[in-house]
Amino acid sequence: MKAAVVHAAGGPSALKVESVPVPAPKPGWVLIRIRAFGLNRSEIFTRQGHSPVQFPRILGIECVGTIASAPGHSSDFPIDTPVATYMGGMGRAFDGGYAEYTCVPVSQVYKLSTDLFQKLPGGWATFGAMPEMIQTAYGSLVHSLALKKGESLLIRGGTTSVGLAAAAIARYLGAGYIASTTRRVANASIIESSGADEVVVDSDGKSLSTHLPSRAPAGFDKVLELVGGDGLKDSLRCAKSPGGLVCQTGIVSGKWSFDGFNPMEWIPSGVGLTVYTSDSAPPFPLEEIAGLVVGGQLKITVGKVFEGLGKIVRAHEVMEENKAGGKIVVLT
Repeated sequence: MKAAVVHAAGGPSALKVESVPVPAPKPGWVLIRIRAFGLNRSEIFTRQGHSPVQFPRILGIECVGTIASAPGHSSDFPIDTPVATYMGGMGRAFDGGYAEYTCVPVSQVYKLSTDLFQKLPGGWATFGAMPEMIQTAYGSLVHSLALKKGESLLIRGGTTSVGLAAAAIARYLGAGYIASTTRRVANASIIESSGADEVVVDSDGKSLSTHLPSRAPAGFDKVLELVGGDGLKDSLRCAKSPGGLVCQTGIVSGKWSFDGFNPMEWIPSGVGLTVYTSDSAPPFPLEEIAGLVVGGQLKITVGKVFEGLGKIVRAHEVMEENKAGGKIVVLT
C-alpha cells in the first residue's frame, strides 16, 4: 500500500510517500481501507517534532473508509461497512491515517449506515472532514461548555475548521447569539455562511474585551478559545462576570504554555476556565450528526480537497498558509 511516512522531523517535504506492507489487525483491532482523511494542525506539530512520537511514523489522527477485515468482530463490522475513527493514539503511538490502510482498536471505530452514507452530500470528502472536526466542536460545546439554548457564544478563531463547525453546531443547538472572530475582513462571508450572527474583526487577538460587540456589552455566556497563546487572557475577560465560562480547545497560535501566568490576575472573579481534549472525549453521535448534514440542518465546510496521497506535501503547505477556508481533506 501507499503511505506518507515521516522518518525525521521537518517541513512538509518530510512527508515521504512510500510503498509499505498492509498492516494486519491484531486481536481486538480492525483493518480499515482508508478512503479519505482530514488534516489537523496537531499533525504539523507532530511532523515538526514537537510531539512525543518516535519516527518513522505514518501520521494522521483520523480517517474514514470501509472495513477490510475485522477478525472476531465481523458480525458487528461486516466487510465494506462505512466507518470513521480518530485519536486514541493514531499517528502517534501507532501508524495513522495518511495511508491506504490502517489498523485501529475496535473500541474507536464508529459505524455509519450505508444508506445514510450514500445520501451524504460530497461523499467521502464530506465524511472525511467530519470525525475530528465535528467531535471537537461538538464536545467543546456540549460537554465542556454545556451550551444552552438562548446563550451567547464567542468563538475565537472563527475561520478554523473547528470554529466553522462550532458555529454551525451552536446554531443547531439554539444559541441565542453567536459571534466569531477573524483577523481578515475578507473571511467574513465564510464565517457568516457557517451560522455566526456576527463577524468580529480581531486584529491583534489581545484586546477584544475592550470593545465587545453591542449585542454582548457585558460579555458572553460562553467563549470557545481556539487560538490559544496569550490571547486566552483576553478571552477570559470577554466572558460574563459572574457566570461566564471559557473553554480552551485549540492552539492555532502554536504556543502551548504561558509565560508569567498568574491565575489571580488573568481569571476574572466568577468566570470559569475549562478545556476540551479529544483523547478524553466521550463518543460523539456520528449517525445523528450525519443525519443533520443529510437533512441540511448542519453545514460541513470543506475548504480544500486533494486527490491522492501524492498531494500530501502540498496539502500540508496549504494548512500552514491558513488559506484553506475550511477543513482540508485528502482522498486516497
